[in-house]
Amino acid sequence: MCSQSADSGSLKGSKAVEAGSPRLLLQGMVALLMLMPVTLPVPVLRALVHERFGVSELLTSAFMSINMLGALLAAPLVGALADRIGHRKRIAVAALGLDALCFVALTLPVSFGLFMGVRFVEGAAHITALSMLLSLASTSVSDAHRGRALGTVGAGLLLGVALGAPLGGWLGAADPLRPLQAGALIVVCALALAALVLRDHEISSAERAKSAGLFVALREESRLLIPLLFAFADRFTVGFYTTTFSLFLSRVHGLDPPHIGLLISAFMLPFALLSYPFGWLSERTSRTLLLGVGSIVYGLGTASLVAWSPDMLPFVMAAIGVSAAVMFVPTMLLTTEYASEELRSTALGAFNAAGSLGFILGPIVGGLVSESVAVGSDWLAGYRAAFWVAGGSEILLVVVALPLLRGRRAPHD
Repeated sequence: MCSQSADSGSLKGSKAVEAGSPRLLLQGMVALLMLMPVTLPVPVLRALVHERFGVSELLTSAFMSINMLGALLAAPLVGALADRIGHRKRIAVAALGLDALCFVALTLPVSFGLFMGVRFVEGAAHITALSMLLSLASTSVSDAHRGRALGTVGAGLLLGVALGAPLGGWLGAADPLRPLQAGALIVVCALALAALVLRDHEISSAERAKSAGLFVALREESRLLIPLLFAFADRFTVGFYTTTFSLFLSRVHGLDPPHIGLLISAFMLPFALLSYPFGWLSERTSRTLLLGVGSIVYGLGTASLVAWSPDMLPFVMAAIGVSAAVMFVPTMLLTTEYASEELRSTALGAFNAAGSLGFILGPIVGGLVSESVAVGSDWLAGYRAAFWVAGGSEILLVVVALPLLRGRRAPHD
């Protein structure tokens, strides 16, 4: 085994190469393949769950939340474990294998309870792989280039989400199970590429001994809580897009799965394509400013969704996607900056756990608000109230949390 100093030199050299090499793009491709299956079922949600099992709209929404419950429980535990034992690449590859098996199981003729149980496990496997990918990406380059590294991976994640929706709509037009079958195949491709591309860096015994979990990271830097809150709020609103928005389009406007998929793609594509440029920009300007401006525009756009006609929605969704890109990478960057390197997997696991909690609550709150308001009025009023809640939560967080962050800002904040 090489000495610790040799390891450090090797790591520094690998970072310098990685910052300007095709391997960074391949990490983004792994992210794309990981996330594409997430939105494959969204355009066929009604047929896949509501009609297939004969359950309520609230339980249909819960399909998009139950996997995030698994993610919420798994992400911080796996992050802390990886900081202690290392082997982040092995953990990611094993989790992807389990994820693929879960997608296959979701296509089987099972009870609704077992169907949701498999979905729970699938969420835990998915977030485990994602947390390890983010951790590996954040250490694959020098600190000065971390914005670009996370921007590339973030672009892959979001492009995968953007492509999954129209592909799922196209596949699911004939059979709602086809998106799940395609999801299993895509995850297997992600596994193969991850095994070839990802590089793990040895964590010294001294560093592992310090890795004692999220509370240690928060005690070292209390500002870490702020990007975690934004991760929660961002995924809370995304939960409305993947579930409530899809149900709104099919119920109120009568749109078919391919059309729904294209509208979600109109939101996700600019979100994905602009993540790298804004990642680069966040290396050179205030992360807090980008986060604040992007969040306010994103919140206002989300709150206004029901006011637009179907013809205008593609343009509105694209504008909201641009605002989402402004705030996405700065949130991840602040998370990695406020956590010491030996606690980075823990912090990113907490980042994903906070997002998962938001995604759990988003579809449920969207379903509860839309149904309860619709009882006393109509479905249009119900969906309007739901998106007011989603957009308002993002704006409220900016007003409450960002002044705390700016009051103790670091040089790049």
